[in-house]
Amino acid sequence: MGRLFGTDGVRGLANGDLLTPELALQVAVAAARVLVETDSSHQPMAIVGRDPRASGEMLEAAVVAGLTSAGANVVRVGVLPTPAVAFLVGETNADLGVMLSASHNAMPDNGIKLFAAGGTKLPDELEERIEKAIEDGHGLVGRPTGAGIGRVHDLLDGDAAYIKHLVDSIPHRLDGIKVVVDCANGAASEVGPVAYREAGAEVIAIHAEPDGININENCGSTHLDKVREAVIREGADLGLAHDGDADRCLAVTASGEVVDGDQIMAILALAMRDAGTLTGDTLVATVMSNLGLRIAMKQSGVKLIETKVGDRYVLEELQSGGLALGGEQSGHIVMPEFATTGDGVLTGLHLMAQVASSGKSLADLASVVHTLPQVLINVKVGDREAGAAAPTVQAAVALAEADLGETGRVLLRPSGTEPLVRVMVEAATEEKARSVAEVIAEEVRSASPA
Repeated sequence: MGRLFGTDGVRGLANGDLLTPELALQVAVAAARVLVETDSSHQPMAIVGRDPRASGEMLEAAVVAGLTSAGANVVRVGVLPTPAVAFLVGETNADLGVMLSASHNAMPDNGIKLFAAGGTKLPDELEERIEKAIEDGHGLVGRPTGAGIGRVHDLLDGDAAYIKHLVDSIPHRLDGIKVVVDCANGAASEVGPVAYREAGAEVIAIHAEPDGININENCGSTHLDKVREAVIREGADLGLAHDGDADRCLAVTASGEVVDGDQIMAILALAMRDAGTLTGDTLVATVMSNLGLRIAMKQSGVKLIETKVGDRYVLEELQSGGLALGGEQSGHIVMPEFATTGDGVLTGLHLMAQVASSGKSLADLASVVHTLPQVLINVKVGDREAGAAAPTVQAAVALAEADLGETGRVLLRPSGTEPLVRVMVEAATEEKARSVAEVIAEEVRSASPA
Protein backbone atom coordinates (compact mmCIF):
# COMPACT_ATOMS: atom_id res chain seq x y z
CA MET A 1 0.00 0.00 0.00
CA GLY A 2 1.35 3.43 -0.92
CA ARG A 3 0.89 6.53 1.19
CA LEU A 4 -2.75 6.45 2.28
CA PHE A 5 -3.12 9.84 3.92
CA GLY A 6 -2.81 12.96 1.77
CA THR A 7 -2.72 16.62 2.76
CA ASP A 8 -6.09 16.33 4.52
CA GLY A 9 -6.93 12.73 5.36
CA VAL A 10 -7.81 9.89 3.00
CA ARG A 11 -9.60 10.98 -0.16
CA GLY A 12 -10.68 9.34 -3.40
CA LEU A 13 -13.53 8.08 -5.54
CA ALA A 14 -16.09 6.65 -3.14
CA ASN A 15 -16.59 2.92 -3.67
CA GLY A 16 -13.79 3.00 -6.25
CA ASP A 17 -10.40 1.33 -6.10
CA LEU A 18 -9.28 3.07 -2.89
CA LEU A 19 -12.06 4.53 -0.80
CA THR A 20 -14.21 1.45 -0.19
CA PRO A 21 -16.33 0.50 2.83
CA GLU A 22 -13.70 -2.15 3.56
CA LEU A 23 -10.97 0.48 3.79
CA ALA A 24 -13.19 2.77 5.87
CA LEU A 25 -13.71 -0.06 8.35
CA GLN A 26 -9.96 -0.76 8.49
CA VAL A 27 -9.11 2.90 9.02
CA ALA A 28 -11.68 3.15 11.81
CA VAL A 29 -10.34 0.07 13.61
CA ALA A 30 -6.73 1.18 13.23
CA ALA A 31 -7.53 4.73 14.35
CA ALA A 32 -9.25 3.46 17.47
CA ARG A 33 -6.25 1.25 18.26
CA VAL A 34 -3.68 3.99 17.70
CA LEU A 35 -5.48 7.03 19.11
CA VAL A 36 -7.00 5.53 22.25
CA GLU A 37 -4.90 4.77 25.30
CA THR A 38 -5.49 1.24 26.59
CA ASP A 39 -7.43 1.49 29.85
CA SER A 40 -9.72 -1.34 30.92
CA SER A 41 -11.71 1.06 33.12
CA HIS A 42 -12.54 3.39 30.24
CA GLN A 43 -14.55 2.56 27.16
CA PRO A 44 -13.48 5.06 24.47
CA MET A 45 -15.91 7.33 22.65
CA ALA A 46 -15.77 8.54 19.05
CA ILE A 47 -17.70 11.32 17.32
CA VAL A 48 -18.69 10.56 13.71
CA GLY A 49 -20.04 13.18 11.29
CA ARG A 50 -20.36 13.60 7.54
CA ASP A 51 -21.24 16.01 4.77
CA PRO A 52 -24.43 15.40 2.73
CA ARG A 53 -22.94 13.48 -0.21
CA ALA A 54 -24.74 10.18 -0.82
CA SER A 55 -21.71 7.96 -0.31
CA GLY A 56 -21.35 9.31 3.21
CA GLU A 57 -24.21 7.11 4.35
CA MET A 58 -22.38 4.00 3.15
CA LEU A 59 -19.02 5.03 4.58
CA GLU A 60 -20.55 6.13 7.87
CA ALA A 61 -21.97 2.62 8.35
CA ALA A 62 -18.53 1.11 7.74
CA VAL A 63 -16.76 3.54 10.08
CA VAL A 64 -19.30 2.96 12.83
CA ALA A 65 -18.90 -0.80 12.43
CA GLY A 66 -15.13 -0.51 12.61
CA LEU A 67 -15.12 1.71 15.69
CA THR A 68 -17.62 -0.36 17.64
CA SER A 69 -15.80 -3.58 16.70
CA ALA A 70 -12.69 -2.04 18.27
CA GLY A 71 -14.62 -1.39 21.47
CA ALA A 72 -15.39 2.32 21.01
CA ASN A 73 -18.79 3.81 21.70
CA VAL A 74 -19.91 5.94 18.76
CA VAL A 75 -21.87 9.18 18.82
CA ARG A 76 -23.24 10.02 15.39
CA VAL A 77 -23.80 13.74 14.87
CA GLY A 78 -25.14 13.50 11.31
CA VAL A 79 -24.54 16.15 8.66
CA LEU A 80 -22.37 18.91 10.11
CA PRO A 81 -19.35 20.93 8.98
CA THR A 82 -15.89 19.47 9.57
CA PRO A 83 -15.07 22.14 12.20
CA ALA A 84 -18.30 21.30 14.03
CA VAL A 85 -17.18 17.69 14.35
CA ALA A 86 -13.78 18.87 15.63
CA PHE A 87 -15.54 21.18 18.12
CA LEU A 88 -17.78 18.39 19.38
CA VAL A 89 -14.84 16.03 19.88
CA GLY A 90 -13.40 18.57 22.31
CA GLU A 91 -16.73 19.60 23.81
CA THR A 92 -17.74 16.02 24.67
CA ASN A 93 -14.25 14.90 25.73
CA ALA A 94 -14.33 12.22 23.05
CA ASP A 95 -11.23 10.16 22.39
CA LEU A 96 -11.32 10.65 18.64
CA GLY A 97 -13.45 11.94 15.79
CA VAL A 98 -14.15 10.94 12.20
CA MET A 99 -15.46 13.25 9.50
CA LEU A 100 -16.55 11.82 6.18
CA SER A 101 -16.10 14.47 3.51
CA ALA A 102 -14.17 15.26 0.35
CA SER A 103 -14.38 18.99 1.12
CA HIS A 104 -14.54 20.95 -2.17
CA ASN A 105 -14.24 17.86 -4.42
CA ALA A 106 -17.06 16.79 -6.73
CA MET A 107 -19.83 14.54 -5.39
CA PRO A 108 -18.44 11.15 -6.54
CA ASP A 109 -15.41 11.61 -4.24
CA ASN A 110 -15.39 11.26 -0.49
CA GLY A 111 -12.83 11.24 2.27
CA ILE A 112 -12.00 10.26 5.84
CA LYS A 113 -10.65 12.93 8.17
CA LEU A 114 -9.51 11.95 11.64
CA PHE A 115 -9.31 14.00 14.83
CA ALA A 116 -7.47 13.17 18.02
CA ALA A 117 -8.79 13.97 21.51
CA GLY A 118 -9.39 17.69 21.77
CA GLY A 119 -10.43 17.89 18.12
CA THR A 120 -6.98 18.38 16.58
CA LYS A 121 -5.90 16.96 13.24
CA LEU A 122 -3.31 14.22 13.28
CA PRO A 123 0.42 14.84 12.84
CA ASP A 124 2.24 12.80 10.20
CA GLU A 125 3.61 10.42 12.83
CA LEU A 126 0.17 9.28 13.96
CA GLU A 127 -1.07 8.90 10.38
CA GLU A 128 1.95 6.71 9.66
CA ARG A 129 1.18 4.56 12.71
CA ILE A 130 -2.42 4.12 11.54
CA GLU A 131 -1.24 3.14 8.05
CA LYS A 132 1.21 0.65 9.59
CA ALA A 133 -1.56 -0.87 11.70
CA ILE A 134 -3.69 -1.35 8.59
CA GLU A 135 -0.80 -2.93 6.66
CA ASP A 136 0.01 -5.30 9.54
CA GLY A 137 -3.61 -6.34 9.98
CA HIS A 138 -3.58 -5.48 13.67
CA GLY A 139 -7.24 -4.55 13.56
CA LEU A 140 -8.24 -8.07 12.55
CA VAL A 141 -7.31 -9.77 15.83
CA GLY A 142 -7.97 -9.22 19.51
CA ARG A 143 -11.29 -7.48 19.14
CA PRO A 144 -13.66 -7.32 22.13
CA THR A 145 -16.74 -9.49 22.44
CA GLY A 146 -19.87 -9.41 24.56
CA ALA A 147 -20.26 -6.24 26.61
CA GLY A 148 -16.92 -4.98 25.31
CA ILE A 149 -18.35 -4.17 21.87
CA GLY A 150 -19.05 -0.48 21.40
CA ARG A 151 -22.56 0.98 21.29
CA VAL A 152 -24.05 3.59 18.95
CA HIS A 153 -25.93 6.76 19.94
CA ASP A 154 -27.15 9.84 18.07
CA LEU A 155 -26.49 13.40 19.23
CA LEU A 156 -29.48 15.47 18.21
CA ASP A 157 -28.44 18.93 19.44
CA GLY A 158 -24.84 19.09 18.30
CA ASP A 159 -25.71 21.77 15.75
CA ALA A 160 -27.21 24.04 18.42
CA ALA A 161 -24.13 23.78 20.64
CA TYR A 162 -21.87 24.54 17.69
CA ILE A 163 -23.93 27.54 16.54
CA LYS A 164 -23.96 29.02 20.06
CA HIS A 165 -20.19 28.59 20.27
CA LEU A 166 -19.75 30.44 16.96
CA VAL A 167 -22.06 33.34 17.74
CA ASP A 168 -20.59 33.79 21.22
CA SER A 169 -17.11 34.18 19.67
CA ILE A 170 -17.66 37.41 17.74
CA PRO A 171 -16.71 40.79 19.26
CA HIS A 172 -19.48 42.74 17.53
CA ARG A 173 -22.99 41.91 16.35
CA LEU A 174 -23.87 41.98 12.66
CA ASP A 175 -27.06 44.05 12.77
CA GLY A 176 -27.50 46.07 9.59
CA ILE A 177 -25.39 43.78 7.38
CA LYS A 178 -27.06 42.10 4.42
CA VAL A 179 -25.17 39.04 3.22
CA VAL A 180 -25.60 36.40 0.53
CA VAL A 181 -24.29 32.98 1.65
CA ASP A 182 -23.50 30.23 -0.86
CA CYS A 183 -23.65 27.01 1.15
CA ALA A 184 -22.43 24.77 -1.71
CA ASN A 185 -25.36 22.42 -1.02
CA GLY A 186 -23.02 21.13 1.65
CA ALA A 187 -22.63 20.59 5.36
CA ALA A 188 -23.27 24.22 6.36
CA SER A 189 -26.57 24.50 4.48
CA GLU A 190 -28.47 24.71 7.78
CA VAL A 191 -26.01 25.82 10.44
CA GLY A 192 -24.37 28.57 8.37
CA PRO A 193 -27.45 30.71 7.67
CA VAL A 194 -28.77 30.12 11.20
CA ALA A 195 -25.50 31.26 12.79
CA TYR A 196 -25.34 34.40 10.66
CA ARG A 197 -28.96 35.26 11.42
CA GLU A 198 -28.53 34.70 15.15
CA ALA A 199 -25.57 37.09 15.02
CA GLY A 200 -27.84 39.77 13.59
CA ALA A 201 -27.25 39.68 9.84
CA GLU A 202 -29.92 39.69 7.16
CA VAL A 203 -29.16 36.46 5.29
CA ILE A 204 -29.99 35.34 1.78
CA ALA A 205 -28.95 31.70 1.47
CA ILE A 206 -28.32 30.11 -1.92
CA HIS A 207 -27.39 26.52 -2.77
CA ALA A 208 -28.66 25.44 0.64
CA GLU A 209 -30.78 22.46 -0.43
CA PRO A 210 -28.50 19.40 -0.38
CA ASP A 211 -29.89 16.22 -1.88
CA GLY A 212 -26.80 14.02 -1.62
CA ILE A 213 -25.93 14.58 -5.26
CA ASN A 214 -25.64 18.34 -5.76
CA ILE A 215 -22.84 19.15 -3.29
CA ASN A 216 -20.29 21.58 -4.81
CA GLU A 217 -22.06 21.35 -8.18
CA ASN A 218 -21.28 24.69 -9.87
CA CYS A 219 -21.54 26.45 -6.53
CA GLY A 220 -19.65 27.22 -3.36
CA SER A 221 -16.13 28.48 -2.84
CA THR A 222 -14.78 26.95 -6.07
CA HIS A 223 -17.51 28.50 -8.26
CA LEU A 224 -18.00 32.10 -7.20
CA ASP A 225 -20.00 33.42 -10.15
CA LYS A 226 -23.38 32.59 -8.58
CA VAL A 227 -22.70 34.34 -5.28
CA ARG A 228 -21.26 37.36 -7.11
CA GLU A 229 -24.40 37.60 -9.24
CA ALA A 230 -26.67 37.23 -6.20
CA VAL A 231 -24.85 39.92 -4.20
CA ILE A 232 -25.29 42.44 -7.00
CA ARG A 233 -28.88 41.39 -7.69
CA GLU A 234 -29.92 41.60 -4.02
CA GLY A 235 -27.97 44.76 -3.24
CA ALA A 236 -26.16 42.96 -0.44
CA ASP A 237 -23.21 44.39 1.48
CA LEU A 238 -21.13 41.30 0.74
CA GLY A 239 -21.24 37.62 -0.07
CA LEU A 240 -19.70 34.54 1.51
CA ALA A 241 -19.04 31.16 -0.09
CA HIS A 242 -18.29 27.90 1.70
CA ASP A 243 -17.15 24.54 0.37
CA GLY A 244 -18.80 21.16 0.90
CA ASP A 245 -17.65 20.66 4.48
CA ALA A 246 -17.54 24.37 5.36
CA ASP A 247 -13.97 24.55 6.58
CA ARG A 248 -13.38 27.28 3.97
CA CYS A 249 -14.75 30.76 3.47
CA LEU A 250 -14.18 33.13 0.57
CA ALA A 251 -15.96 36.45 0.16
CA VAL A 252 -17.10 38.93 -2.47
CA THR A 253 -17.61 42.67 -2.16
CA ALA A 254 -20.82 44.58 -2.83
CA SER A 255 -19.67 45.07 -6.43
CA GLY A 256 -18.84 41.36 -6.86
CA GLU A 257 -15.04 41.49 -6.51
CA VAL A 258 -13.51 38.35 -5.00
CA VAL A 259 -11.85 38.58 -1.57
CA ASP A 260 -9.63 35.54 -1.09
CA GLY A 261 -8.16 33.91 1.99
CA ASP A 262 -5.05 36.09 1.93
CA GLN A 263 -7.13 39.26 2.05
CA ILE A 264 -9.40 37.83 4.74
CA MET A 265 -6.34 36.96 6.84
CA ALA A 266 -4.99 40.48 6.40
CA ILE A 267 -8.29 42.05 7.50
CA LEU A 268 -8.50 39.85 10.58
CA ALA A 269 -4.79 40.23 11.41
CA LEU A 270 -4.97 44.03 11.42
CA ALA A 271 -8.18 44.02 13.45
CA MET A 272 -6.63 41.66 16.00
CA ARG A 273 -3.41 43.67 16.08
CA ASP A 274 -5.38 46.81 16.87
CA ALA A 275 -7.34 44.96 19.56
CA GLY A 276 -4.15 43.55 21.09
CA THR A 277 -5.16 39.93 20.44
CA LEU A 278 -2.73 39.09 17.61
CA THR A 279 -0.12 37.25 19.66
CA GLY A 280 3.37 38.50 18.85
CA ASP A 281 1.87 40.56 16.03
CA THR A 282 2.38 37.39 13.96
CA LEU A 283 0.35 35.75 11.19
CA VAL A 284 0.91 32.20 9.93
CA ALA A 285 0.31 31.41 6.23
CA THR A 286 1.41 28.74 3.78
CA VAL A 287 3.93 28.99 0.99
CA MET A 288 1.02 29.40 -1.45
CA SER A 289 -0.06 32.76 -0.04
CA ASN A 290 0.41 35.65 -2.43
CA LEU A 291 3.44 37.91 -2.23
CA GLY A 292 0.96 40.76 -1.87
CA LEU A 293 0.03 39.47 1.59
CA ARG A 294 3.68 39.38 2.62
CA ILE A 295 4.21 42.96 1.44
CA ALA A 296 1.05 44.21 3.19
CA MET A 297 1.94 42.55 6.48
CA LYS A 298 5.50 43.87 6.39
CA GLN A 299 4.22 47.38 5.79
CA SER A 300 1.78 46.98 8.69
CA GLY A 301 4.40 45.70 11.12
CA VAL A 302 3.02 42.15 11.23
CA LYS A 303 5.45 39.24 11.09
CA LEU A 304 4.56 36.45 8.63
CA ILE A 305 5.58 32.82 9.22
CA GLU A 306 5.30 30.33 6.33
CA THR A 307 4.37 26.63 6.52
CA LYS A 308 3.75 23.77 4.12
CA VAL A 309 0.38 23.64 2.37
CA GLY A 310 -2.41 22.31 4.59
CA ASP A 311 -4.29 23.91 7.46
CA ARG A 312 -2.99 21.26 9.86
CA TYR A 313 0.56 22.55 9.29
CA VAL A 314 -0.70 26.06 9.93
CA LEU A 315 -2.32 24.83 13.15
CA GLU A 316 0.86 23.06 14.27
CA GLU A 317 2.81 26.32 13.86
CA LEU A 318 0.11 28.26 15.69
CA GLN A 319 0.15 25.80 18.56
CA SER A 320 3.93 25.59 18.84
CA GLY A 321 4.25 29.37 18.97
CA GLY A 322 1.10 30.12 20.95
CA LEU A 323 -0.11 32.25 18.04
CA ALA A 324 -3.60 33.51 17.30
CA LEU A 325 -4.25 33.56 13.55
CA GLY A 326 -3.26 31.68 10.43
CA GLY A 327 -4.64 30.25 7.24
CA GLU A 328 -4.49 29.60 3.53
CA GLN A 329 -5.23 31.54 0.38
CA SER A 330 -7.99 29.01 -0.36
CA GLY A 331 -10.02 30.27 2.59
CA HIS A 332 -9.01 27.90 5.39
CA ILE A 333 -8.64 30.34 8.27
CA VAL A 334 -7.60 29.06 11.72
CA MET A 335 -8.33 30.97 14.92
CA PRO A 336 -7.06 28.73 17.74
CA GLU A 337 -8.91 30.63 20.46
CA PHE A 338 -12.17 29.37 18.95
CA ALA A 339 -11.37 26.38 16.71
CA THR A 340 -8.88 23.57 16.24
CA THR A 341 -9.17 23.61 12.46
CA GLY A 342 -10.17 25.87 9.60
CA ASP A 343 -13.78 27.00 10.14
CA GLY A 344 -15.62 28.75 7.31
CA VAL A 345 -18.63 29.92 9.30
CA LEU A 346 -16.45 31.21 12.14
CA THR A 347 -14.39 33.09 9.55
CA GLY A 348 -17.49 34.58 7.94
CA LEU A 349 -18.78 35.77 11.30
CA HIS A 350 -15.51 37.46 12.30
CA LEU A 351 -15.07 39.02 8.87
CA MET A 352 -18.54 40.56 9.01
CA ALA A 353 -17.97 41.64 12.61
CA GLN A 354 -15.01 43.70 11.38
CA VAL A 355 -17.13 45.24 8.61
CA ALA A 356 -19.81 46.11 11.18
CA SER A 357 -17.46 47.52 13.82
CA SER A 358 -15.26 49.51 11.44
CA GLY A 359 -18.09 51.04 9.42
CA LYS A 360 -16.03 50.33 6.30
CA SER A 361 -17.05 48.27 3.30
CA LEU A 362 -15.44 44.90 2.65
CA ALA A 363 -13.80 46.40 -0.44
CA ASP A 364 -12.15 49.11 1.64
CA LEU A 365 -10.89 46.61 4.21
CA ALA A 366 -9.57 44.22 1.55
CA SER A 367 -7.67 46.95 -0.27
CA VAL A 368 -4.81 46.62 2.23
CA VAL A 369 -3.57 43.71 0.08
CA HIS A 370 -2.52 44.34 -3.50
CA THR A 371 -2.67 40.84 -4.93
CA LEU A 372 0.04 40.12 -7.49
CA PRO A 373 -0.87 38.06 -10.58
CA GLN A 374 -0.28 34.38 -9.88
CA VAL A 375 0.07 31.60 -12.46
CA LEU A 376 0.01 27.91 -11.50
CA ILE A 377 0.95 25.14 -13.95
CA ASN A 378 0.54 21.50 -12.94
CA VAL A 379 3.14 19.47 -14.82
CA LYS A 380 2.51 15.73 -15.18
CA VAL A 381 5.76 13.84 -14.58
CA GLY A 382 7.14 10.33 -14.28
CA ASP A 383 8.80 11.02 -10.92
CA ARG A 384 7.61 14.11 -9.06
CA GLU A 385 10.61 14.30 -6.70
CA ALA A 386 13.13 13.87 -9.52
CA GLY A 387 11.28 16.36 -11.69
CA ALA A 388 11.45 19.05 -9.01
CA ALA A 389 15.04 18.38 -7.93
CA ALA A 390 16.70 18.07 -11.35
CA PRO A 391 19.73 20.41 -11.75
CA THR A 392 18.33 21.89 -14.95
CA VAL A 393 15.07 22.71 -13.19
CA GLN A 394 16.82 24.24 -10.19
CA ALA A 395 18.98 26.33 -12.54
CA ALA A 396 15.85 27.62 -14.32
CA VAL A 397 14.30 28.52 -10.96
CA ALA A 398 17.42 30.38 -9.84
CA LEU A 399 17.52 32.32 -13.10
CA ALA A 400 13.84 33.24 -12.78
CA GLU A 401 14.24 34.36 -9.16
CA ALA A 402 17.16 36.58 -10.14
CA ASP A 403 15.07 38.08 -12.93
CA LEU A 404 12.01 38.72 -10.73
CA GLY A 405 13.91 40.06 -7.72
CA GLU A 406 11.56 41.50 -5.08
CA THR A 407 8.77 42.00 -7.63
CA GLY A 408 7.82 38.32 -7.76
CA ARG A 409 8.62 34.80 -6.63
CA VAL A 410 8.75 31.16 -7.77
CA LEU A 411 7.40 28.16 -5.89
CA LEU A 412 8.10 24.61 -7.09
CA ARG A 413 6.11 21.95 -5.21
CA PRO A 414 5.78 18.21 -5.88
CA SER A 415 2.18 17.05 -5.31
CA GLY A 416 1.64 14.99 -2.20
CA THR A 417 -0.69 12.51 -3.91
CA GLU A 418 -0.46 12.83 -7.71
CA PRO A 419 2.36 12.47 -10.30
CA LEU A 420 2.53 16.23 -10.64
CA VAL A 421 4.98 19.06 -10.01
CA ARG A 422 3.22 22.35 -9.32
CA VAL A 423 4.96 25.40 -10.76
CA MET A 424 3.68 28.64 -9.27
CA VAL A 425 5.00 32.07 -10.29
CA GLU A 426 3.98 35.54 -9.12
CA ALA A 427 5.06 38.68 -10.92
CA ALA A 428 4.08 42.29 -11.50
CA THR A 429 2.00 41.29 -14.56
CA GLU A 430 0.17 38.11 -15.52
CA GLU A 431 2.08 38.00 -18.81
CA LYS A 432 5.41 37.99 -16.98
CA ALA A 433 4.25 35.37 -14.49
CA ARG A 434 2.99 33.08 -17.26
CA SER A 435 6.10 33.36 -19.40
CA VAL A 436 8.36 32.52 -16.44
CA ALA A 437 6.12 29.64 -15.32
CA GLU A 438 6.04 28.12 -18.81
CA VAL A 439 9.84 28.14 -19.08
CA ILE A 440 10.21 26.33 -15.74
CA ALA A 441 7.37 23.91 -16.54
CA GLU A 442 9.09 22.90 -19.77
CA GLU A 443 12.29 22.17 -17.86
CA VAL A 444 10.32 19.99 -15.44
CA ARG A 445 8.72 18.05 -18.32
CA SER A 446 12.13 17.46 -19.90
CA ALA A 447 13.68 16.34 -16.61
CA SER A 448 11.03 13.70 -15.84
CA PRO A 449 8.75 12.86 -18.80
CA ALA A 450 5.36 11.43 -17.89
